[in-house]
Amino acid sequence: MELEKITGGRVGDFYYRFRHPSGLAIYLYPKESCSTAYAVFGTRYGSIDNCFRRSDEAEAETVPEGIAHFLEHKLFESEEGDAFDRYAETGASANAFTSFESTCYLFSCTDRLYDSLGILLDFVQHPYFTTETVAKEQGIIGQEIKMYDDDPQWRVMFNYLRAMYHAHPIRLDIAGTVESIAKITPAYLYRCYHTFYNLHNMALVLAGKFDVDKVLALCDKLLKPSASVQVERVFPEEPESVVQPKVEERLAVALPLFQFGFKENGSLPRTEWDLAAVEILLDILASEASPLFRRLLDAGLINESSFSYEYFEGAGYASILFSGESQNPEAVAQAIQEEAVRLAQDGIPQEAFERSKRALYGENVAALNSTASIANGVLNLSLKGRELFAYIDAIAHLTLEQVAAKLELLQAGRSVLSVILPLEK
Repeated sequence: MELEKITGGRVGDFYYRFRHPSGLAIYLYPKESCSTAYAVFGTRYGSIDNCFRRSDEAEAETVPEGIAHFLEHKLFESEEGDAFDRYAETGASANAFTSFESTCYLFSCTDRLYDSLGILLDFVQHPYFTTETVAKEQGIIGQEIKMYDDDPQWRVMFNYLRAMYHAHPIRLDIAGTVESIAKITPAYLYRCYHTFYNLHNMALVLAGKFDVDKVLALCDKLLKPSASVQVERVFPEEPESVVQPKVEERLAVALPLFQFGFKENGSLPRTEWDLAAVEILLDILASEASPLFRRLLDAGLINESSFSYEYFEGAGYASILFSGESQNPEAVAQAIQEEAVRLAQDGIPQEAFERSKRALYGENVAALNSTASIANGVLNLSLKGRELFAYIDAIAHLTLEQVAAKLELLQAGRSVLSVILPLEK
């Protein structure tokens, strides 16, 4: 088996990348200085994948919302018992999560790495669903959905997404609805499992202290060959406009919560360079070192602990997003818009650009000391067709002009403000 060695020249690290005969993409990042090992086994399958077309079929198929999350819950169960019980015997700390675009199963350990890796590769490849176990899980997830319906942070986010997106499934709850999960059957679960858990649609990343040959031998033993089937995500056409510029709701909060952001054309390709350029711009615009942050803080419009920003992007969607608590969310949104206009008119100061560029580069290099950050970073980027060292190199080589060009994404006419207000007394 030929391993491709990917070297990060600037950071001095490397990892191995290869396609296993089973179809699985495997990334092995040796880190001898770390005392822990971290593994993540992920599939390019998330909550937005409710309509898809397999390469071996002519027609697209639509399934109930929430199946990706439902599958994540159910895969830990088998006829022999629960995978968490098996991990308890090896001492590994295990977990899983479903996002909009992926489902991942992971563990970290300091000992018995190969035993824990064997558990991971085994249970993810062996689905077991019955009518009885599905009915039980519908009740559990139904309660989870109701719990999140009362969560202000969850509500402010999905109110934001539904105000921004007309049709893209990013506007739908990751877990689905009580009504949609009631439609889930073992047949649907097996159908989606065999479509998206095809090893050609998955990746395994291992970071930390391990023997490469032992890992490869275990993969050879446990990975089951799968047919080379590709999956196409099918999305409805999404207009460039937003649904509504502002949405409010009242829940039990002490201070108003807000999310404010700008909608980007989600169909445009975004490389490591695009990602890095927007992230540098956001640091220039709103980091704790920025003039905007200081003005908002001095005016009492934000607090340090809650204010944040991110580039929220993926398949068919993209948004520059600001979040936090504020007594006056409208004033915060207006200040962000005014600062974007000012930077476009006056230009970004060279020293601000250099500071933010160094900060983002340093943050990503420092993350290479964490096996969890390495493994999750490699996996998340690879599932989107990107590469870790290419992203770090992009940060290092970006110019002020390339970053300033991203200011055009902050268009006032395509902005949304979502607010959760305290209950009226």
